[in-house]
Amino acid sequence: MKAIVLNGSPKKNGTIATLLRNVVAGSGNIDKLDWINVYDLSMKPCIGCMRCRKEERCILPDDDAHKAGKAINEADVLIVGTPTYWGNMSALLKMLLERNVPVFMGESKSGIPVPRQKGKQAVIVSACTTPFPFNIIFRQSRGAVSSVKEVLKYGGYRIRGVLVKPGTKNNKTISGKKIKKANRIGAKL
Repeated sequence: MKAIVLNGSPKKNGTIATLLRNVVAGSGNIDKLDWINVYDLSMKPCIGCMRCRKEERCILPDDDAHKAGKAINEADVLIVGTPTYWGNMSALLKMLLERNVPVFMGESKSGIPVPRQKGKQAVIVSACTTPFPFNIIFRQSRGAVSSVKEVLKYGGYRIRGVLVKPGTKNNKTISGKKIKKANRIGAKL
């Protein structure tokens, strides 16, 4: 099984990266792993031209977004991690996903979305500074998870698990309980 990790956090060794590593560690089925730190990518933003729908590929000059899209397309599993910024995924993760719309979905002649990653598995990892239960009440981590889940849903992915670490402002340590949950989610892959 080939997996790709998208670390949508600017921190390569922060909470998100730690949880992502533990999801991977829990899976004994990953033969090949590609790890992409999204904040290291050199890519331009989507220009909204919509030509990717017809061309089935982003028409911007080749950059790291194209390379990441190719890796996503070739993987059996997508493990996505993002901190919560304003109740949503990180900006560069969103930019990467927007640049790869044709990797995730096509359109029928009538404009209905057609998933291109149907049957593949995915995991979502998120963290936010807002403590529990306020992270849910104020739609902080829930908003970030929902936005990533929306992209994956249109791509046809089967979500195998969601892991959220709230309250990182005052508690940066990751409990053994969260590590075990990350391992259990990884074992589902």
